[in-house]
Amino acid sequence: MLEELLRRIGNHVPGTLEIDERFPEAAVLVPITRDDPPQLVLTLRAKGLSTHGGEVAFPGGRRDPEDPDLTFTALREAEEEIGLPPGMVEVVGNLSPLISAHGLKVTPVVGVIPSFVEYRPNDAEIAAVFSVPLEFFREDPREHTHRIDYQGRSWYVPCYRYESFKIWGLTAIMIVELVNLLYDTGITMDRPTGPYSSP
Repeated sequence: MLEELLRRIGNHVPGTLEIDERFPEAAVLVPITRDDPPQLVLTLRAKGLSTHGGEVAFPGGRRDPEDPDLTFTALREAEEEIGLPPGMVEVVGNLSPLISAHGLKVTPVVGVIPSFVEYRPNDAEIAAVFSVPLEFFREDPREHTHRIDYQGRSWYVPCYRYESFKIWGLTAIMIVELVNLLYDTGITMDRPTGPYSSP
C-alpha cells in the first residue's frame, strides 16, 4: 500500500500559483510514517506564538537566505521544531504551493519517515506532536466547512476533528490534495459540502 502511495506522490505534478507579486517563500514537511496503515504526523503549535498560535500545522517555516532549496527548508524546520533528523526522511515529492494568511508562499514537501521516531519538540514553538491515520481523511469526516474568499473566488475548506485536535485552514487544504492524490477521493473545495457547511 505504501509503495503505491509513494509512486503516486512521485508522479504527481503540483499545481502552480498564478500570481504577479513576489511572496516570501516557506516550506512545510508533510511526514508520512511507514506504518500499515500509514500515519500523518502533525504538530500543535504553542499558544504564545505570534502567528498560528494554538493551531495544528505541519512542521515548517520561512526559507532562510542560505537555504539552497525549499526541501532543505522543510527538513531544517522539522529538525528545529520536532527534532526529526533530516537523514530519517525520504523525500518523495511536493504538493501544490499555497499563499498563507500572512503572505507567505508555502510549499508542502512530502517525506516518508520510520514507523517510530522519538520526537523532541521545541517547547517554545510546539505544544504537541501527534499522528493521524491517513485513512481517517479518506471519507472526508469533516466537522464543518469554512469558506475562505481569496483572489475573487470562494474555497470551501473542511475542518476535521481528530481526538482533541482541530485540523483546518492551510493544513486541511494540503491534506485534501494529498488524500485526493493517494485515494482518488474526489474531495472538492469548489462548493459547500456536508450538512454543517458555514455560509
